[in-house]
Amino acid sequence: MLVISRWKLWTILGICALGVLFAMPNLLSPERLQRMPSWLSNTINLGLELRGGSHLQLEVDLKVIAKESLTNLLDETRTGLRKQQIGYTGLLIETKSNGIPSLTFMVRGDQDIDKAVKILKDIDGALVIHNEGLKITAVINEQTLQQRNQSIIEQSIEVVRRRVDESGTKEPVIQRQGTDRIIVQLPGVDDPTEVKKLIGRTAKMTFRLVDGSVPPLMVPAGSPMPYTAAPLGSEYLAEEGRHDGQVRYLAVKKQIMVSGETLVDAQATFNQMGQPVVSLKFNSIGGRKFADMSAQNLKKQFAIVLDDKIVSAPVFQDIIHDGNGQISGSFNVKEANDLALLLRAGALPAPLKVIEERTVGPTLGADSIRDGQMATVIAFILVSVFMFLCYGTFGFFADIALIFNLILLFAGLSLLQATLTLPGIAGIALTIGMAVDANVLIYERIKEEIRAGVRPLAAIEAGYRRAMTTIVDSNLTTLIGAAVLFEFGTGPIRGFAVTLALGILISLFTALSLTRLIIILWARRQKVLELPL
Repeated sequence: MLVISRWKLWTILGICALGVLFAMPNLLSPERLQRMPSWLSNTINLGLELRGGSHLQLEVDLKVIAKESLTNLLDETRTGLRKQQIGYTGLLIETKSNGIPSLTFMVRGDQDIDKAVKILKDIDGALVIHNEGLKITAVINEQTLQQRNQSIIEQSIEVVRRRVDESGTKEPVIQRQGTDRIIVQLPGVDDPTEVKKLIGRTAKMTFRLVDGSVPPLMVPAGSPMPYTAAPLGSEYLAEEGRHDGQVRYLAVKKQIMVSGETLVDAQATFNQMGQPVVSLKFNSIGGRKFADMSAQNLKKQFAIVLDDKIVSAPVFQDIIHDGNGQISGSFNVKEANDLALLLRAGALPAPLKVIEERTVGPTLGADSIRDGQMATVIAFILVSVFMFLCYGTFGFFADIALIFNLILLFAGLSLLQATLTLPGIAGIALTIGMAVDANVLIYERIKEEIRAGVRPLAAIEAGYRRAMTTIVDSNLTTLIGAAVLFEFGTGPIRGFAVTLALGILISLFTALSLTRLIIILWARRQKVLELPL
């Protein structure tokens, strides 16, 4: 006997009503949407090829990282040679014709060659070291360099993604291209100037001590800093902000006391004077180092260095035990927010250069949307006609379910704030064809029951029951494929996977619940003695 409980009846009708409600904003104008409540204003996001936007190609400067590694190696080598009392000359970094930097120096005698090589290997076991007479050359192992570059690219992609997400751009496409390039697609962003500024800043923050043995240099704004030798182990860095039309350069020790990698959180706040500042919070390691640094340097000045510029140079007044700090400077609210955003997103491990930039106009997107709409409408009409011709009244019921399938699909995409791409439109067209597969299986089962002499209502019940296992199994395998596409795909492929997976889940609901409800209501009203199949 065909029966359906009251709670199932109202649940099915409620889901269909909510689908209509949440799909409706996609039909409203932008002005009308602004007057809608926030919970009812979500629409489907359009991808770059549909909506238009900006396309950026970034290059990761891997040579800078190799040179920085050797610069750190140079300082440690100098310290090691002096401790072992090994005489040397010409300790410097050379760049060969292939662009690969190397560390070179000369020792004073043959007896010092093996000692110097041992010092280098103790510092970094991945170095390739060879000597020509008294000249020793060290380069980073090629395999180690490749692994390091791979890690730098992956870290850069993740940092760029976090920065773009923080800027409010919806559903960007960020992926690797080649060995040292990153593709960034920003749907709906016609002028990516602000995003480029956020992406391009390295945001590498360090805490270092100010060398108090030499006074600061004051240089007129706009003038280059005159050559002045900094004390050994220190360097002059410019302090952000103007001092009566002049730029102040402070001698800062090269040794990094606390690295920005230990930063946990950064928020734009206001200090007691009502000025915008950036509050910092370190992890346990950074907090401990910060406490030791403040304890050993009370009443001394230290520098907060961001991208080789001093953003603030305060004095340790007390020991900082709680791992919290604060960057103060001549910030306005926007600058404080931008700096906090950069620090939260993390430091780029290497500089990025924009080598290609183009804007995709909305005209192409409008043509694609129109073609996609046409393809969807044609697919819907053909499938609907096929079902009606093959199954008559029951085919008409399947067509009603197909309409709600599309409504619920658009409602789901709107609620998920998913991005609709050209492959996503293909997924919708595919969903239309797959949506009636379950109905075909059910109707064929019902036909088999009727041919076996089963009564109409019992045949309907048996048809749904016997077809359910096959329907669930076939859709589950397709759902697994969609999940794999979403996990390992990028950009448009993920858009296809989302629409396909959502369409499968909705098809199960419309085929197993909605069409069954329609058939039950129809059968009770008509009191059928024979099924029109």
